[in-house]
Amino acid sequence: MEQTPTKGYQHYIFFLFGQNFSMLGSLIVGFTITWWLTIETGSAVVLSISVFLMFIPQIVVTPFSGVLSDRWSKKAIIAISDSLQAAVTFLLFIFFLFGINNVWLVLGINFFRASLFAFQLPAVQSLIPVMVPKKHLSRVNGFNFLFSGLIFTIGPLIAATLLEIFKNNVEQIFFIDIITFLIALIPLVLIKIPSRHKTVTEEATKKSFVKDFKTGLLTIKLIPGLFAMIAFAMLWNFIHRPWAVLMPYFVRYTHGGSALNLALLMTSAQVGSVVGSIIMSIKKTWKHKIKINIIGASLFFICQIPAILAPKGNFLLMIIALFPAWVLFPITVGLYLSILQTVVSKDKIGRIMSIDHMISMAIAPIGALLAGPLSEIMGIVPLFLVFAIIGIIQPLGIWFFTQIRQLEVLDRAIMMESEEIVEVEELTEPLQIAEIVE
Repeated sequence: MEQTPTKGYQHYIFFLFGQNFSMLGSLIVGFTITWWLTIETGSAVVLSISVFLMFIPQIVVTPFSGVLSDRWSKKAIIAISDSLQAAVTFLLFIFFLFGINNVWLVLGINFFRASLFAFQLPAVQSLIPVMVPKKHLSRVNGFNFLFSGLIFTIGPLIAATLLEIFKNNVEQIFFIDIITFLIALIPLVLIKIPSRHKTVTEEATKKSFVKDFKTGLLTIKLIPGLFAMIAFAMLWNFIHRPWAVLMPYFVRYTHGGSALNLALLMTSAQVGSVVGSIIMSIKKTWKHKIKINIIGASLFFICQIPAILAPKGNFLLMIIALFPAWVLFPITVGLYLSILQTVVSKDKIGRIMSIDHMISMAIAPIGALLAGPLSEIMGIVPLFLVFAIIGIIQPLGIWFFTQIRQLEVLDRAIMMESEEIVEVEELTEPLQIAEIVE
């Protein structure tokens, strides 16, 4: 029996709750590992290498995982990758329990965890257009940011508190990831994910990964402005990378801060994200989505400058300066995803999501790897300033010198067409629509 749109929507929200429990455990473990590396090594270069290794799978693995998410059971992909992530974290727990806590071993395990996440991500993202009606896409993306924002708000504080409690016994913190995985498994088992109906021709044809991947690239090429938008995301990720990678080092060694100071900075950022997510969830329709992305990207880096130049130990100034940037972040990214989910057909969305993720992140590992050495050559504050200024200017070049404006026209045309179809359905099938609304 096929699901109604409302059933699919409800199942997706149930699934979302479970995934956010799993995300909470992963976030606590990730924060703990990052702070452990910061204190254990005192090296910006090691932090750069750590983030670089975590990005590599997103470039190498996601093209294949995106194709698989369009061809295999999404539920099976998510279940297997989630289970393996929990198993690897348990292995890390065992190593630390017996005093085997070599830095390179930790980096290797973190790399493997990132590989599993990269395998899982396209399957999770491609569920949205499969289970959620088009008219709810922007709101659901807002819900995604709202829930993840709440998790990222409490996660660092929980991790910092646990680090204070357990001090040298950080392996106890790793076990939390196992518990949250088991909680997330329940809704994943219970929900029903609709399968894409294949034609006889499709079932008879054995498509290669290369052909499927090329189809995704051709789709991006054929949609005016889509590649420009993906390239815009790629450049943003590169420019933001030094700040994202070296924040623990900036807090600990530039400002003499603690794990709690870092956690409060991260928490305030997520409170801003929650506010932005609420705005995203409440507002039903958005015009000029691309313009919002362009302006939002510039404002994000403008807000960084007072935080970069803050007097030593003035974390309150950093929090106040960065708060508006984090309010904008879920709005711009949510609209970005809504455009992708609107202009790309459902049968290709998995591979497009994986290619988008791969291209968007392609240059980020280079930024991560360069961040540590550049901070030692230039100084961390000058490095942050240079990249913030580039981040302010770069969106203007994308707007004036690419086809990105055409994508906004296409998105608005499709949304208007979708609204007209809904109006026709309301006239011809009132009982069915009433059932969906209920």
